[in-house]
Amino acid sequence: MKDVNKGINFFQRYLSIWVFMCMVIGVGIGHIFPVLIQFLNKLTIAGISIPIAILIWIMIYPMMMKVDFQSIRQVKDNPKGLFITWTTNWLIKPFTMYVFAYFFLFVVFKTWIPQEFATEYLAGAVLLGAAPCTAMVFVWSTLTNGNPAYTVVQVATNDLIILVAFVPIVKFLLGVSNVSVPYSTLFVSITIFVVIPLIAGVLTRVYVVHSKGLDYFENIFIHKFDNATVLGLLLTLILIFASQAEVILTNPIHIILIAVPLIIQTFFIFFVTYAMCKLFGLSFDIAAPACMIGASNFFELAVAVAIALFGTTSPAALATTVGVLTEVPVMLTLVKIANGSSLT
Repeated sequence: MKDVNKGINFFQRYLSIWVFMCMVIGVGIGHIFPVLIQFLNKLTIAGISIPIAILIWIMIYPMMMKVDFQSIRQVKDNPKGLFITWTTNWLIKPFTMYVFAYFFLFVVFKTWIPQEFATEYLAGAVLLGAAPCTAMVFVWSTLTNGNPAYTVVQVATNDLIILVAFVPIVKFLLGVSNVSVPYSTLFVSITIFVVIPLIAGVLTRVYVVHSKGLDYFENIFIHKFDNATVLGLLLTLILIFASQAEVILTNPIHIILIAVPLIIQTFFIFFVTYAMCKLFGLSFDIAAPACMIGASNFFELAVAVAIALFGTTSPAALATTVGVLTEVPVMLTLVKIANGSSLT
């Protein structure tokens, strides 16, 4: 069985610990220096936090460089894996996330969570459910001996679909939740946090590969940014947790309550995708990454959009950060399940 720790760098391996530390540091800063956080929250353009935007770009830019859109030509070789990925990510996952989150936040936990908080927590969960994973998928694919070229195609096509599907799905589900969200805000968020870094990443990839070669790009250049994504994520979380300090200190149990539907949803989507892959007889190296993509979230985008829509101090932003807390340990568990399964 493949060692799940092999292929994950030091930061990635202990990401859950770093996230917890960021929560402690952020809450401490927010509680002790509230004036500083109020000042940072005022640094905005079109409702989007400038410090957060810079850190989000630091996170997303390196992962966008890994996307090779030329490999989309491989779609014709085995389209079933792509259809399963698209189906689970866009026709199933956002809606089941809504169902699970609504059931737990408004029914099971209604005694502990005020309705106004539950509404925004639900919005944060929806943003997570509508954003399929981009960056960490490459790690999960490696740990399950996935086909790297096919994984790139799965990620690349998801990045294309997210440009047109994310906004209407989020708008619809948040509308169902009685949360008013203007299209303009969502489009601005997608443009800033997906389109711009995606274009920058593709142009960087093309330039470096053309000037230095693909081997240099994949084995040397891209690894210069290995810690940038995690560092940007951790600094972003410190700011978010600092802004959420009083909410967390007042309602610490909410962190656990939010995590419950997110974890259940992750396992549910994994096994739904698993069943579909078995049904269509996909090879393990294509099926395993498909299951991982379906189960994991593009939490960087979800956090960014939650901040843009509801603000850094919002319960919705807090809900998306809980997604970061649960992501790594749950996904490592699913990697073990996949490697020990009869998935063929």
